Amino acid sequence: MSEDVTAGAATEAGPKTLLAADIMKVLSYLPHRYPFLLVDRIEDIDSDLSGVGVKNVTFNEPHFQGHFPAAPVMPGVLLVEGMAQTAGCMCIAAQTAKASPKLVYFMTIDKTKFRKPVVPGDVVRYHMTQIKKRANMWWFRGEAKVDGKIVCEAEISAMIVDS
Repeated sequence: MSEDVTAGAATEAGPKTLLAADIMKVLSYLPHRYPFLLVDRIEDIDSDLSGVGVKNVTFNEPHFQGHFPAAPVMPGVLLVEGMAQTAGCMCIAAQTAKASPKLVYFMTIDKTKFRKPVVPGDVVRYHMTQIKKRANMWWFRGEAKVDGKIVCEAEISAMIVDS
């Protein structure tokens, strides 16, 4: 269930209110399920403007059976997908107050860089910030971080459609 969390600097209207989405709320926003659901919760949601998705990386995930058994590394494409899922949840959450739930389709990936490997035991935080919005399309800049260090960065776009 989503909850209000007061955080950030106070404004003229009062303190900034940020939302969080636990796994049950994430499941209600996204069609993805195990093993392809790549975000466990989302914190610090500021409408569709910014938010932080959290992924706890565990050794029992199926991609580690072949990538790579002796030295497990989370595939980079899954880090980018985790960013997209975080942004998608933010878009859907911002829309559900206005209409029935929709589907989000991932459209583009640009300016992607992989900085460090992500391994079992890491906690990945997907920091997503809206760059632009037009009609039913959004553009985001994302940084995946482990222990505050960037492991991956990308710009992505998505489109919301009727389900």
